[in-house]
Amino acid sequence: MSNRQTRTFLVPEGLDGMRADAALAKLLGLSRSVTAQLCADGDVVIDSAAVSKSDRLQSATMVEVTLPQPDAPLVPKEELVEGMDVLYADEDIICVQKPVGVVAHPTLGWEGPTVIGGLRAAGYKVAESGPTERQGIVHRLDVGTSGVMVVASSERAYSALKQAFKQRTITKTYHAIVQGLPDPIEGTIDAPIGRHPSAGWKFAVVDEGKHAVTHYKLLEAFREASLLEVHLETGRTHQIRVHMAAVGHPCVGDPMYGSDPNLAQRLGLKRQWLHALKLGFTHPGTGKWFEIEAPYPPDLAHALQVLRS
Repeated sequence: MSNRQTRTFLVPEGLDGMRADAALAKLLGLSRSVTAQLCADGDVVIDSAAVSKSDRLQSATMVEVTLPQPDAPLVPKEELVEGMDVLYADEDIICVQKPVGVVAHPTLGWEGPTVIGGLRAAGYKVAESGPTERQGIVHRLDVGTSGVMVVASSERAYSALKQAFKQRTITKTYHAIVQGLPDPIEGTIDAPIGRHPSAGWKFAVVDEGKHAVTHYKLLEAFREASLLEVHLETGRTHQIRVHMAAVGHPCVGDPMYGSDPNLAQRLGLKRQWLHALKLGFTHPGTGKWFEIEAPYPPDLAHALQVLRS
C-alpha cells in the first residue's frame, strides 16, 4: 500500500462559503475531480467528520486532507496547451509564455496541462536530465502565475541553467499590482519564508524560515493599488505574494494572502495580478547574455486598463 500524508490547514476568508471540492482544488493545486474523489473516499475531515464534495467550507475552520503518494514516477501527459506560446527556441533552450492554470510538470493529483507535456506534444525536444516528471525543467512558476519560463532542450543547458539558478546569476523580473501604496515606494524586503505555522498549505514570514530577499519599486500608482516592478534575489515558494502581504500590500486578486475580493471583482480578476515579465541569463550555448520577455496576458492587461481609466 502507498504511503499517505495528511495536511492540515485553516480555510482562508476568501474561500468562505465555497464548495469543498472547489475550495480544495484552489488550496492544494489539484483538479476538481481529484478533490471530489478525496471527499468521496472520506479523506477530507472537519472535526472528525467526513466532508462531502458539496459541503460549504467556513473560514477559519481546520480541515484535514489525506493524500496518497504515487507508487510509480509521474509521467507528463503529452497534449497541446492552449495559450502557451513559444517565445524563443534553439538547440539549447525553449522559452515559453506560461498561461495561468498550467503547471511546469505533473504533480500528485494534477490532471491539468503542463509545460513539459505541452512542449513534447508540439514536437519540441526536451532535455532528459532530471526526474522523469521534471525532465528539462530548471525552475517553476505557480499554477496561478503567468509569465516567461525557460526549459532546457540540451543536457548542457540543463546543467548550466540549474547551476545558474542555484548560484542566483539569473535575473528574474516580475510585475505585480498590489493593494495600496507601499511606503517607501522603492525598497527591499529581507525576511525569511517558511510554512505557515497554523496553515501548512501556505507560506509566511517566520523566524525559522529560509532566507528570502525581494526588491521592489513603484511604476504606477492608482487610487486603490500600485503597479510594482519586482526583482527576486531568492526563489522561495510564493515569495512575492508572501513578502508583499507581510508589509500590508498583498497582490490584488490573492485572497489566500489577504487581498480584498471586492477589488478583484471590480477589475475582473480571478487570480492574483502577478506576472513573470523577464528572465536574463548567460546563454548556455553561446556564452552571451540573453534576455527574454513575456507580454501581459489579456486578463492582467484588462485589469490594468481598468485601473488606469
